[in-house]
Parts: sequence; structure tokens; C-alpha cells
Amino acid sequence: MKKTLIGAALFALTLTGAAFAAAIPDYVSKAVSDTARPAGDSSRDAVRMPGETIAFAGVKPGMTVAELAPGGGYFTRMLSDVVGPTGHVYGLENIKWDDGSDAKVAAAHKNVTMADGQFGAVKLPEKVDLFWITQNYHDLHIAKYNPVAIPAFNKSVFDALKPGGTYFIVDHQANDGTTEADIEKLHRIPKAQVIKEAEAAGFKLVAEGDALHHPADDHTKTIFDPAIKGHTDQYMLKFVRP
Repeated sequence: MKKTLIGAALFALTLTGAAFAAAIPDYVSKAVSDTARPAGDSSRDAVRMPGETIAFAGVKPGMTVAELAPGGGYFTRMLSDVVGPTGHVYGLENIKWDDGSDAKVAAAHKNVTMADGQFGAVKLPEKVDLFWITQNYHDLHIAKYNPVAIPAFNKSVFDALKPGGTYFIVDHQANDGTTEADIEKLHRIPKAQVIKEAEAAGFKLVAEGDALHHPADDHTKTIFDPAIKGHTDQYMLKFVRP
């Protein structure tokens, strides 16, 4: 009887894993496998898991997406492919970080508009379905990039979204008690802090994803440390604007 229960449990786990893999829509898989993507981007897919990330966020054809700090367009290109010709992607780049690569992404994708501005400024020509931040929310807490009032920033994201819209955040996990100075040093921020700040602006947390969870990371090293770079423990948070 015991062996039967164990076998059934393992079978259930197998089905769960298969169901999760099958949950990545074809339009997301197609965007990830696009051979037009730069080799430097696709070579990072094994650690960034874009298919799982985009699917979890709920990006779909026809959506309008705003992306904070596109950073050369790693996700922008795929988001552009997923939303398709009836959708649009607005990139909000920190003017201090723009090296010209974002303009090249926009030139190659007609449904992408890039705009430089002060980091943390949310200026969009229309309401969006989804506001996307991957690995850059913690940077909003680093004053040298541009002093950002976090409550005002999150409120501006809330106002930029359509009712029912999604606020999606991926970042590097930090230990409880992490200070602002620690955030600047480690480039990490506690998940609980992000949730608290987003909920204070009126957002409701609806889902958490663990596809980028790495338990071997003890959260004490900077994300640039060779021992952990590319394998940091990260969380995915999906909020909605009620």
C-alpha cells in the first residue's frame, strides 16, 4: 500500500511538471525561440527562464505593456513578439543608462516605443494592461540613479494601469532587515518589502512564482559576485490593480 501511495505521488508530480511546461503558450515559446534574437540574449535563457517568466506574468497578444529599464531589450524583443501587431510595448529607460541599444530595438520592432527620462518617471501616452519590471525594482531605492519617492512611483504605476491591469515584478531576494545601504551594495531587496510597498499603493498580490528560486543563494553576496552571478535567488510577484 505504501509503495502504491509513493508511486501515485511521483506520478502526480510528473503530471504537475508536465502541466506547468504545457502552460507556456505557443506564442510565448515562439517568441523565445525566435532566431532573430541576438545570441547574447538567447545564451542567457537557461538562467533567466523567459518562457516561464512571460507566461507567469500573463502577457498575451494584443496587450499594451510598459517596461521599466529595458536594458538593451532582452525581454523587450520577446514582449514585442508576444503582444504582436495589435499590441504595443513602451520602454521607459533611465536616460543615464541609455547606450543607444534601446533605439535599435525600437527600430527593429514597429510595436515598440522607447523613451528616455529620469529614472522612476512614469509617463505614458495611454493606459496599459501590464507594467513590467525585471531585476530593477531594487534600483529605485538607489539614490545615485535618481532619488525616487517609492510611494509616488508605485502610485504612478497604479494610475498608468487599466482597471484589472497587472503589475509584474521580478527581483533578487534579500534577507529580512536589509537596509537602503545594503540594497545599494547588494542590489537585492526583500520580497516582503516589495509586497508591502506595492500594496500600500492599492495593488493586490494575486500570485507568486518560484521558477527563479535558487535555495543555494544565501542572499548575503552582491548579485555580481562570480560565485552567484546568474544564479541568484529571485522571486516573481504578480499584482493587480483592482
